[in-house]
Amino acid sequence: MAVTMRDVAQHAGVSPKTVSNVMNGYPFIREETRSRVLASIEALGYQMNISARNLKSGRTGIIGLAVPELSQPYFAELADAVITAAETHGLTVVIEQTNALRDRELTTLHRPRGHLVDGLLFSPLALGPDDIEHLRTATPMVLLGERMFHGPADHVMIDNVAGTRAVTEHLLTLGRRRIAVLGTHPGERVGTAAIRYGAFASALADAGLEPIDRLAIPADPWQRRTGAEAMEALIASGEKFDAVLALNDTLALGALRVLIQHGVRVPDDVAVAGFDDVDEASYSIPSLTTVDPGRRQIAATAVDILVGRMNGDDTDHREVVAPYALHVRESTSGH
Repeated sequence: MAVTMRDVAQHAGVSPKTVSNVMNGYPFIREETRSRVLASIEALGYQMNISARNLKSGRTGIIGLAVPELSQPYFAELADAVITAAETHGLTVVIEQTNALRDRELTTLHRPRGHLVDGLLFSPLALGPDDIEHLRTATPMVLLGERMFHGPADHVMIDNVAGTRAVTEHLLTLGRRRIAVLGTHPGERVGTAAIRYGAFASALADAGLEPIDRLAIPADPWQRRTGAEAMEALIASGEKFDAVLALNDTLALGALRVLIQHGVRVPDDVAVAGFDDVDEASYSIPSLTTVDPGRRQIAATAVDILVGRMNGDDTDHREVVAPYALHVRESTSGH
């Protein structure tokens, strides 16, 4: 006997209507509920009963977006941009949160999803180059984020190297020489922290300078709280610094608050810069100098590529680097 939606609902402990909402990409569902329903669908082998049009085309009209953490402004704003881009193609977006956990990222890749979504946009953090074979999926997929993989999937990337070099060079042109970096991950070989810190060090080397190890301040995860804690630790250490480069904006915003609480004048005493250009960066006091990684371009390009793959494009996999922009604001310019 075929599995019904009612069977899935009973297995997941929810109503049939909730199962229907999950299957149709309804956005206002708790992540825990969505995950439980999807797990029941997989366990029971339920096949979505889509409309006659979709049955004929073999399409659901839904694409997936898997991101590490929606509480991070960058990923929340990326999701908004993806939804906007998808709407131009008549597509609905189902969002999945992986919490940057390796097991959850692998589950995202290997969960049978052909009857749920037509394609997947995937922003991994926990996976690395050694996991490349896991990227060979039957469902069309486009990777977002870091240049950690070269095939077998399309990849739309942030220009972390050029963007970080640009903001570092900006601080150097202001005469800042003791630049603290917040958000380092000691021992990390790949990933955003390693890439951005490496670019920072390269920009210093081109200026005839070397990073000061004592001014590399770890923080993980990258949140306002950890940015504030890292800045408290730096101030308590007694190390002198005249600039702060936070490896993302939320770290910078946490650090900015602590500096002001300690009576440090920004940017007169210490210039502060971040990376991501989240919306809040324009409205902090002082407003935050930061790197815009081209979030809307990333979303639009990734959706366009994914739709092409869904429509049968079998050309070689593409690697696209989104254009970045440095936005100089009050935290470094003073006006």
